[in-house]
Amino acid sequence: MSQNSRTVKVGLIQMQVSADKSANIKATELRIREAVARGAQIICLQELFATEYFCKTQNHDFFALAEPVSGNTGIWAQKLSAELKIVIIASFFEKRTEGLYHNTALVTDADGCLLGIYRKSHIPDD
Repeated sequence: MSQNSRTVKVGLIQMQVSADKSANIKATELRIREAVARGAQIICLQELFATEYFCKTQNHDFFALAEPVSGNTGIWAQKLSAELKIVIIASFFEKRTEGLYHNTALVTDADGCLLGIYRKSHIPDD
């Protein structure tokens, strides 16, 4: 390795979640803090980490879980990134506008800025 190269530690977090979004986010934050204590600088969360994975079926009740990028989950990720000086990749159910939903991954930088988003539209119709 050259003198300019450096090792970056990635923390991958996957866990069982419940129907309680708030409790899932609190449990995720605890695991993020544990990973950072072990040296992780980039944290990648599981798909739809704050909710149960509902994409196996289509149920209109789940649309109530959707939020904009600037919603509570995005704000939480940005604040935690800035506090811990880490990058977070967080997947959540995004509502862009009425009738337009995505399984979105947002990426926050170590200063809390939103680096970017990746939207996918594979949530099944049946």
